Amino acid sequence: MTRHFLRDDDLTQAEQTSILDLAVQLKADRFAAKPLAGPQTVAVIFDKSSTRTRVSFAVGIADLGGVPLIISIESSQLGGKETPADTARVLERQVAAIVWRTFAQAGLEEMAAGTTVPVVNALSDDFHPCQLLADLLTIREHRGTLAGLTVTFLGDGASNMAQSYLLAGATAGMHVRVASPAHYAPMDSVVQSAREVASRTGGSIRLYTDAQEAVADADVVVTDTWVSMGKEIEKAERVSILGNYRVDARLMGLAKADALFLHCLPADRGFEVTAEVIDGPQSVIWDEAENRLHAQKALLVWLLQQQ
Repeated sequence: MTRHFLRDDDLTQAEQTSILDLAVQLKADRFAAKPLAGPQTVAVIFDKSSTRTRVSFAVGIADLGGVPLIISIESSQLGGKETPADTARVLERQVAAIVWRTFAQAGLEEMAAGTTVPVVNALSDDFHPCQLLADLLTIREHRGTLAGLTVTFLGDGASNMAQSYLLAGATAGMHVRVASPAHYAPMDSVVQSAREVASRTGGSIRLYTDAQEAVADADVVVTDTWVSMGKEIEKAERVSILGNYRVDARLMGLAKADALFLHCLPADRGFEVTAEVIDGPQSVIWDEAENRLHAQKALLVWLLQQQ
């Protein structure tokens, strides 16, 4: 049965750990694995603009011995005449895997249901699971473990990053806190899924509206842009509503003294985070950005091994 990675809880705790272990190995010996030697091709489809996702997947596929086929939505039939399922049936006869950065989660699910090669969610409106693998790898590098740590996400709780933190953090056995205005809360179904996962891994899930309460004694503090792609028209409103969730030195001071700061980038400096924090000694954002490469390579290797 073909395995896909469409949302963070597609992996068990053991599987997540295995992929992170492999990412550590591939970071230490970048060209150790060549499952795409041939070379085989991986289709990497972009509905949204990208820097880190495009570079890390293109470089990672090449490192694994393959060829990245970068496809923009404007230059393909996907989203126009052709359904995701039909596109997948065409691609599967020519590529080893499909990576898609898109809007609707439903499109990814349709594509995965209609193909025999792995489909990877490189970002959707609901989840950003590849970023979470990189984030967890970064936290583990700096703290040695994941289970039992407390991680606080601040800002738009309905964002793909917040929802992926709930699922991936719960899978890792972490205590996940999300602080957001009530009407920016995560989807109920995601919270329920995360709580079910946490009940098996020893983690926990808590939602807050008070940023200071949520950050108190946290091991890791995370935020993301308040204005995701496609929501630029809402910027003024979002800045007004989310202002109390800005990560500044005062707020970071409520977390543990050695707390890490993460941001998936790009950052809107001065809005969701101050320059003092993002450039400060607790920030590990550049390690986090690099780790997209190693985590995604490990994910592809693991998925291909399941074939």
